[in-house]
Amino acid sequence: MAKKVKIDFKDLSVEDLLEKQSEDSLRLQKLRFNHAVSPLENTNVLKQLRREIARVKTELRARELSGGSQVTA
Repeated sequence: MAKKVKIDFKDLSVEDLLEKQSEDSLRLQKLRFNHAVSPLENTNVLKQLRREIARVKTELRARELSGGSQVTA
């Protein structure tokens, strides 16, 4: 299995992070629905996606606390 390339969130703008968060949340929702209907082949995808969303949220929160830019979700 090939390793996934890590994205450095510090290089992304706030708008990009918010867009990534919404896309990943929508993807997670769809995967959960598909898993409820018929089992997924690889359920680790759910875990990885949840963690990816958490990383994005953590970076957004860090930027908010540093006062660099206003983050509104």
